[in-house]
Amino acid sequence: MNHSFARAIPVIAIAGNPNSGKTALFNAMTGARQHVGNWPGVTVEKKEGRVTRGGKSALVVDLPGTYSLGSQALDETIARDFITHERPDVVINVVDSTNLERNLYLTTQLLDLGVPLVLALNMFDEVKALGIDIDVEALSRALRVNVVPTVAVRSRGIDELLDAAFAAIDAHTRPTTPVTLITAAVPDTGNIETCDLAAEHRYKLAAEITQSVIRTTTDVPAESPSQRIDRIALNKWLAYPIFFGVVWAMFQFTFTLSEPIALWLGGAIGTFGSWVSRMLGATGAPEMVVAFLADGVFAGLGALLEFAPPIFLLFFAISFLEDIGYMARAALISDRLMGAVGLHGKAFIPMILGFGCNVTGILAARSLDSRRDRLVSILVNPLISCSARLPVYVLFAGAFFAERRGLVVFSLYALGVVLAALAAKVLSVFIKPDVSSTFVMELPPYRMPRISGVLLQTWERGREFLHKAGTVILLAVVVVWVLSNLPPGVDPGSPQSLIGRIGSAIAPLLKPAGFGTWQAASALVFGAIAKELIVGTLGVLYGSGVGSASGGSGLINAIQANWTPLSAYAFMVMSLVYMPCVATLAAIRRETGSRAWTAFAMAYPLVLGWVLAVIVYQVGRLIGLA
Repeated sequence: MNHSFARAIPVIAIAGNPNSGKTALFNAMTGARQHVGNWPGVTVEKKEGRVTRGGKSALVVDLPGTYSLGSQALDETIARDFITHERPDVVINVVDSTNLERNLYLTTQLLDLGVPLVLALNMFDEVKALGIDIDVEALSRALRVNVVPTVAVRSRGIDELLDAAFAAIDAHTRPTTPVTLITAAVPDTGNIETCDLAAEHRYKLAAEITQSVIRTTTDVPAESPSQRIDRIALNKWLAYPIFFGVVWAMFQFTFTLSEPIALWLGGAIGTFGSWVSRMLGATGAPEMVVAFLADGVFAGLGALLEFAPPIFLLFFAISFLEDIGYMARAALISDRLMGAVGLHGKAFIPMILGFGCNVTGILAARSLDSRRDRLVSILVNPLISCSARLPVYVLFAGAFFAERRGLVVFSLYALGVVLAALAAKVLSVFIKPDVSSTFVMELPPYRMPRISGVLLQTWERGREFLHKAGTVILLAVVVVWVLSNLPPGVDPGSPQSLIGRIGSAIAPLLKPAGFGTWQAASALVFGAIAKELIVGTLGVLYGSGVGSASGGSGLINAIQANWTPLSAYAFMVMSLVYMPCVATLAAIRRETGSRAWTAFAMAYPLVLGWVLAVIVYQVGRLIGLA
């Protein structure tokens, strides 16, 4: 490992359990001075930022959340290897004050590594509200490290924490504490019994320290607000209706609020595109250049950008639910369902992340202990409806199901989850388990979200859409336009063009599904590169992409003239399932290390998507919906 970068600038590593407020603390420390990349050699997300305090600067590295440094899960391995090999100048251990004993297990492991440590006693306001008093000085003496109470979501205690971290850096000392006696008393031999004994010692020590520093006040509430809410939200009869109701409400919120914004944005893009065309025409620019901008860039890319509002609002809703603490409950609720398909509740987390991006969901499967669970989760994640499909849903649902578009889009997301679950069940039969795994998840208390934090998370997720639109999708739109204008002499965007010939060759296969046109076929071909390109391609080929999917003009008029509600829904089903995008396939190839599994992940959704689209259309015709 390279240690040189640690010498150029001090490195502060942030370690802690999932749901301890680690990300909120990182955001509060670094603000907008953040960089998101991948860990060297692996495709797990790496977050870095810079912090300055009192004229001193440091690099802050947010390590993956982990309950233990002894797990074989990749994210936990990364956290352990970074601390042991890169040797950060100080580690800030973020501890959930409301669950002190459980969090201190990781603390004992960090102390055993002999790294300079500062303890961030996070969510300190919530533990006070529970009628619990933690003796901070006693905890500091017991651990022989500096302990700083913090409320990360409100940026409280951050200055004091940074002062403690820089003081530890300046001291250049490694702690010597009674905690290190664990390894002395129980040598690490790699033996299972020895590991179990060491873990027992750690749990015992964590319990003893917790009991010695916690004092309960006389006015302890019999039941916390979170417990009262969970009696309803996690009730065995109400949990699932509430969960599906929350998801449905999320989509209703997204489309109701985004409609006027999308309408305005579509009008703005159309007005700007028309102005650019007139200005170029007035300067005598070549007709081909004007056509390229009007019918290529603004018709294709402009049509896609109109759907940025619902995408950003969907990310806002997901971030909001994460911040208030409901997403952890969703994973717990799903544990029983995951068990029914051969997995456990932890496998639901990659599925949840897949709603944002399938690549992210696939990478999140690295947190699963079992190779079987990781492989199954990777292979079924492309069936989860990611945000790239959303523009397709918004376009067609807005065109034909304006009054029920929230329900229509919800049905597609639900269908993706059902298909992923069924596929997982089938794959679990053929892929035998290698090791047993357990589902452990701390339930954070419900809390009021910090809007600035929610907005930051929304931007971090949404900017990927904008980045893709300005790079890959823009390039692909240019290719679509060129293919629609070649060979020379053909009518632009006609069946005789190159893209028309490609689409016409595939269209007969799609006729049983109700959308056997060369435009639809061409859109699906380019959608295999990135799902957003389905809308961009249709915008170019119909030559009227500028307009709003909610405003009844532009591309939506072309859609209404060439499609029916039934064929539109069948097309959305096909778009949901038919095959992963190029980026997703690349992630599958890297994570599985297998060309065979990658080919399987590409082939089976293609067949499944066609079969489902045909069933939807043909059954719809039989019952008189055509």
